[in-house]
Amino acid sequence: MLKGKTALVTGSTSGIGLGIAQALAREGANIVLNGFGDVESARASIAALGVEVSYHGADMSRPAEIEALMQHAAQTFGRVDILVNNAGIQHVARVEDFPVEKWDAILAINLSSAFHTTRLALPAMRAANWGRVINVASVHGLVASAEKSAYVAAKHGLVGFTKTVALETATTGVTCNAICPGWVLTPLVQKQVDAKAAALGVSNEEAKRLLLSEKEPSMQFTTPEELGALAVFFCSPAANNVRGVAWNMDGGWVAQ
Repeated sequence: MLKGKTALVTGSTSGIGLGIAQALAREGANIVLNGFGDVESARASIAALGVEVSYHGADMSRPAEIEALMQHAAQTFGRVDILVNNAGIQHVARVEDFPVEKWDAILAINLSSAFHTTRLALPAMRAANWGRVINVASVHGLVASAEKSAYVAAKHGLVGFTKTVALETATTGVTCNAICPGWVLTPLVQKQVDAKAAALGVSNEEAKRLLLSEKEPSMQFTTPEELGALAVFFCSPAANNVRGVAWNMDGGWVAQ
């Protein structure tokens, strides 16, 4: 379905980003990877799917490096047809104890980077009258949790940004939507599981169960493969008029 298209996925050397990149590659899209994980393993997993793959190590907190990333994608493949803004970091602390530098970093990577990639991708998408901007927000773009002020603020902002881009492109062949996962067992979430296990003196499996039971009625993690399938749907003709949605895949978290 996506043969001849190019997808740029930020934060895609592991976890959700890699799962989405692999799903798009299975549909024939060439892939631009970005991130600080195992680059060679990620690259090999995409190349094995029979598409072209490139990598750029831009620090998504730095606008100049984001511009270099977008230029790299355009020079390598012509243009970015599918932009997946997935890069993200997390820090947990009460507001009064939240380190200022952590707040700034989370807002820069989780929110501002999506603005910078999108503003640079849109002109070519408009010219082609086809494009997909997919922002990986979070259930925390829809509801809040204590001690995650920066993350919640950034993800709520990303959902709002998604809606604005959708309105500005509403009469074109460009769409913009957000995916809002609940718990996904990424390296980021595994750190929270490890911390909970250590704090409570329980096994890792018990810590996972406790984590899920707090928020997610299904008692199961969403997988990167499931999120990848949703991203593929957003890129399909069936989603031509899906615009500005924040689609939660959260095991019933927000339904409560």
